[in-house]
Amino acid sequence: MLPVSSGRRALLVALAVLVAVTMATPAWAQSTGMCKGKVVDREGKPVEGAKVIISFKDGISRTYEVKSNKKGEFIQIGLPPGNYKVSAEKEKLGAQSFDVRVRLGEAAEVNFVLAPGAAGVTMTKEEAAKAANVKKLFDEGVAASRSSDNDGAIAKFSEALVLLPNCYDCYYNIGFAHAQKKEFDKAEQSFQKALELKPDYVEAYNGLATIYNSQKKFEDAQKASQKAAELAAAAGPTGATGGVDALYNQGVINWNAGKAEEAKANFEAALKIKPDHADSHYQLGMCYVNLGKLAEAAGEFEEYLKLAPDGQYAGQAKSLVATLKK
Repeated sequence: MLPVSSGRRALLVALAVLVAVTMATPAWAQSTGMCKGKVVDREGKPVEGAKVIISFKDGISRTYEVKSNKKGEFIQIGLPPGNYKVSAEKEKLGAQSFDVRVRLGEAAEVNFVLAPGAAGVTMTKEEAAKAANVKKLFDEGVAASRSSDNDGAIAKFSEALVLLPNCYDCYYNIGFAHAQKKEFDKAEQSFQKALELKPDYVEAYNGLATIYNSQKKFEDAQKASQKAAELAAAAGPTGATGGVDALYNQGVINWNAGKAEEAKANFEAALKIKPDHADSHYQLGMCYVNLGKLAEAAGEFEEYLKLAPDGQYAGQAKSLVATLKK
């Protein structure tokens, strides 16, 4: 083992104290909007390979294109907030389009039913009114959640469930609100209910991983996070967002359990999928500090500050860079 100078030893000791008391927080949401949904035929069977075109309508010409996977699902991340026209088409099945609004940090959901000659889903007046009411309640729940009115969010999503009992997104958001209130038992019940309705719901597994981690149930957290990662990988490119969150959460869980090497591998894997995932850069830097790789740590903290100059870890990152550069 190489000798360590007294100055470097003091620095390592100071940094070791810092990383030892730093409890990382799993990811709940991304900083950009997204659009996701499912494409089925008139019999409700998934349509694989449908072309989904997402066109920005607010003055700038910007178009995104994805294809549905074998489950008929699609997702497009990194969408600037605004109004979009979302279209799906498949040879011999026709096309369908809807206008949607993407909001920052939220997922606009669009579901298509493709059938020859179909331009939209035909509903009775009563069905249309019910659908509009569900959407209104859901949007109000999202607004309440974003303003940290967790009780209001729970109330709105619960009202939506009365009209649409199989709304797995409602259960997920109720779970999220309970988690924010540190009502972990209720949060767990809601996430589990969402998974009963949608067994491949990556975000619900990530939610479970987060609440288990918060309770220092690291083994349970690891299992939930691993399941999320497996589901995201199975979904292919359409599961990229969930995959990044799952890998990041796995890293956080390993970090909080004192497994710096394993955490480092998780954060590196997340950055391979999404190189601009700022929090992964920060946490990777913390791993490098723990492992004594100080130059690499400084580089990761600097990259974090480039990507998120006002981010949740900006203050710590600046202090660490200043310390490491001495």
